[in-house]
Amino acid sequence: MEIEFAGEVVEWRGPAPFFFVALPPDAADLVDDVKADVVYWGVVPVRAWIGDTEFTTAMFPREDTWFLPLKVAVRRAEDVDLGQVVDVRMQVGR
Repeated sequence: MEIEFAGEVVEWRGPAPFFFVALPPDAADLVDDVKADVVYWGVVPVRAWIGDTEFTTAMFPREDTWFLPLKVAVRRAEDVDLGQVVDVRMQVGR
């Protein structure tokens, strides 16, 4: 399944800061519909694109949605910063 959405880059502080894009409710609902078929260890694997940059990662549930982690290499390649709204295209599953 392929999903496209726009979302704000947010920070979740832990031992080191991590950056994510929270899926909007309609996109999160689509993931919820297929999660039983693709989830492993509580996360959902995805292939995602921001701009021209493609990356693989795994989303996890938080705050009634799914959080898409943004790797440092992706943020640097696409000049993405905290608070910015980015367009995301992703394929859910392996």
